[in-house]
Amino acid sequence: MVGSANNENNAANLSGGKRRFRRVGALAAVLAVGAAVYAFWPEPAVTVDYNGPVAGWERWGGGDGGTRYSPLTQITPENVAALKPAWTYHVGEIKAADGLSPTFEATPITAEGRLYVCSGSGRIAALDPETGKEIWAADPKSDYTSSYLINCRGVTYVRDSQVPQGEACAGRIFAGTVDNRLVSLDAKTGKLCAMFGAGGILDLKPGLGEVERGDLSISSPPVVIGETIVINSRVSDNMRVDMPAGVIRAFDVHSGKLAWAWNAVPPGMSDQADAPKGESFVRATPNSWAPMSADPKLGLVFVPMGNAAPDHFGGNRNGLDYYASSVVALDAATGAVRWHFQTVHHDVWDYDIPAQPVVFDLPTADGVVPALAQTTKQGHIFVLDRRTGKPLFPVEERPVPQGGAVPGEKLSPTQPFPANPAFIIRSHDLTEADMWGFTPWDRSRCRALYNSVNNEGIFTPPSIKGSIQYPSFQGASNWGGITIDPERSILIANTQQVASIMQLVPRDEIAKRTEEGEHILPASGSPYGLVMKPMLSPFGAPCNEPPWGTLVAIDLTKGKRLWEVPLGTTRDQAPFPIWLKLGVPNLGGSIVTASGLVFIGATTDDYLRAYDIKSGEVLWRARLPGGGQATPMTYRLNKDGRQYVVIAAGGHKYLGTTVGDSLVAYALPAADKTAQ
Repeated sequence: MVGSANNENNAANLSGGKRRFRRVGALAAVLAVGAAVYAFWPEPAVTVDYNGPVAGWERWGGGDGGTRYSPLTQITPENVAALKPAWTYHVGEIKAADGLSPTFEATPITAEGRLYVCSGSGRIAALDPETGKEIWAADPKSDYTSSYLINCRGVTYVRDSQVPQGEACAGRIFAGTVDNRLVSLDAKTGKLCAMFGAGGILDLKPGLGEVERGDLSISSPPVVIGETIVINSRVSDNMRVDMPAGVIRAFDVHSGKLAWAWNAVPPGMSDQADAPKGESFVRATPNSWAPMSADPKLGLVFVPMGNAAPDHFGGNRNGLDYYASSVVALDAATGAVRWHFQTVHHDVWDYDIPAQPVVFDLPTADGVVPALAQTTKQGHIFVLDRRTGKPLFPVEERPVPQGGAVPGEKLSPTQPFPANPAFIIRSHDLTEADMWGFTPWDRSRCRALYNSVNNEGIFTPPSIKGSIQYPSFQGASNWGGITIDPERSILIANTQQVASIMQLVPRDEIAKRTEEGEHILPASGSPYGLVMKPMLSPFGAPCNEPPWGTLVAIDLTKGKRLWEVPLGTTRDQAPFPIWLKLGVPNLGGSIVTASGLVFIGATTDDYLRAYDIKSGEVLWRARLPGGGQATPMTYRLNKDGRQYVVIAAGGHKYLGTTVGDSLVAYALPAADKTAQ
């Protein structure tokens, strides 16, 4: 994305003639000699401590609550520099037969002594956790015609209490598919569990009425709580007003029998009375596409809600966005709403909740409080009492811009903001002074672009003229979400700080502008289509000044920012020597270990990094074979074994990172067990 910009800048900086090229060449020679000497320099001996705890990674977020915390201590700030590749597994998919590119961004899980992972198109594999050798693989053969994003972020393990230990399907792997099915596989063999659904597969489309190809997809792993498996679905954005319902459903883990279904209809409306004839659910309700979480003790499932259709015009929603952009707590036994907290009122910015709600216990002066932390695209983090949904840190309703709204729209006059600025992780509202460039020319072009559209700060209404959206539709946070160290009460968030421009297109202009080559999302049935694009300079770099990505640590007991550092470099967008630590766009998440390490890939440079949770200092980094647009995980399954850190390095076509099919594991070098 910033490669062309840096090429131009590089050309300008090196225009001083041959003498400057000779200096660069001499520097390169010195560096090469230094690298060669270093390659033969003996590495320091590493002592591996085998006395620490063992632990797996049983759920996508590390556990039911999604903290992404591991109690492992073998890899420490003192020895992390010695991490080396241990094994690599290839999922075998880069391009599908029709040219579409599945995106490999899954986080594996461990169960029954095996590692389980899904590819972008939904192929599921079981691996040996110590060697990465494939044990079995199964392909549900999904139909991804018309799907704009082909991915699977993870699978879920369930122990079926109705099947004796050792028999087929006593342990099961559940996964959603790109074409909206739920698959149940024997964890040991990968064969379908025939007693579940229709031969091991549940089609989730019946009862939804008219469904077009590409309307529905499942990218997030289901949630298991008690004897039920709960599943949500992604619904395509900005396609038409009359989309299928965004219903959340729970099924018996053994048989696949429906336990309950919850459709996000507002008070005063019901599926029984208001669904179209022959259909089970009211259409065009908000969906949920990000990972859910659960609290088995409270018997609650926490659902991060998306938007009601269409995403950027709400004039014909008729109240169907009552639960949109909310965290909703559902009773795990019945599906009834216990509480909900809305993070955006009448959302017309696509600021749906993109990340897993994180369940943790918050120490306070009055004792430990069961808490939930929710990050959002607009860069607000809300910390709630998970029993009631009430904020544990103050939230204020603040007036927001109203100018420029299109006819037929009725905006909310206020929006909720965290009162404590530590929980606002977007940098600030953009001004003309924030326009940036590698040269005065591209900076002036960004200023002209800024002045050509509306900008009144966060929540500037979508308009026909065009409006700046900052953070962009990708959000300050996206599905990578946040990580919480429950022992230190520290929250870790990776952010994006990139602006975009959205423009509503009147219906009668869409055909002509489309013929002229403009890509317009149709939002059929509404008065407007939509154009969305990043706010970039002529060189392809973000127009707003860097950092374009940061890593943030927040002390949850004090409500105080501990540190914030740029995340990533221009290593893979710019030629040497213009590899700058500017902080770059990123997509993926972090994990934290008891030893005090934060591991994260995510960035547009192809690295996995380890940070010191106390200071934000980078202690280690490793070059990945592809973009690390995923969330890593870690495990140590045997007392005499090593701790592994594993990440999918599949890249991301929309982020422009290196596409690949590698699952890479790192560990400390095998050593004598001198610490035993």
